[in-house]
Amino acid sequence: MGEKQSEVVLHGTWASGYCRRVELALKLKGIPYEYVEEDLSNKSELLLGHNPVHKKVPVLVHKGKAIAESLVILEYIDEQWNNAPKLLPDDPYQRAKLRIWVDFFNKKIVLASSTIITSKGKEQEKAIDDANELIRVFEDGIKKDFPGKFPFSDGQPLGLLDIVVGASSNYEAFHEAVAVVWSPEKTPPDFLAWVNVLKQHPLMKETLPLHDKLVAKMREKYFQTP
Repeated sequence: MGEKQSEVVLHGTWASGYCRRVELALKLKGIPYEYVEEDLSNKSELLLGHNPVHKKVPVLVHKGKAIAESLVILEYIDEQWNNAPKLLPDDPYQRAKLRIWVDFFNKKIVLASSTIITSKGKEQEKAIDDANELIRVFEDGIKKDFPGKFPFSDGQPLGLLDIVVGASSNYEAFHEAVAVVWSPEKTPPDFLAWVNVLKQHPLMKETLPLHDKLVAKMREKYFQTP
C-alpha cells in the first residue's frame, strides 16, 4: 500500500458470503478499495479497534471511519456513492419492502442452512424441507412485491437483493461439503434459476470463491476436530 492510506478499506475473510456482499457492491459502484484479509483465529488489532463490540468482519473503513455489519455497509455504500447503479429503489415504499425481504433471507434462509449442517437423519430431512418452504415463501413474496423483476435475467443490473442472494449462491459447495442428499426438484425452480443466472454474472464469477477451495474450507470449519 505504501505510505498513502487508501480512502476505502475492506476488512474481511475470503470464504465469508457477508464479506463478498460488500466486495460486490464496491465493484458494482466502481469504488477503488484496499482489501485486508483477516485471520479470525488471530484477529488483528486493527480489526478489534474498528469493531470492538462484535469483533467480526466485514468492516468497511471510509476515510478512517469504520462501519460494521454487511447490510448496514451496503446501504452506506449506496447512500455515500449515489451514482448508478443504485442498490435500492428510490421510492421509499419499494425500499421498505425490499428491506423486509432482505431481512427475511438473512435471518430465515441463511439460518435454515446452518440448521441443515447441525442436524442428521430425519431431522436433517425436515430441516431441508423447512428451508425449501422458506425459499418458497421468499420467492412468492418477491414475485408479488416486485412483479416482472424476478427471476434475475442477463443484462439486468444487480441490486441489493441480487447481491445478498448471489453472495450466498454456492449451494453446490455447501451440499458437497456437508454431504447432504439434495433434491433440486424440491427447491422452488424460479429461485434456483435466479441463483444460477446470478452465478454467471461477471462480477459474481470474479468475486465468489472457487468451488473446491470453498468446499475444503467448509469441511475444515464444520467437521475438523480442534
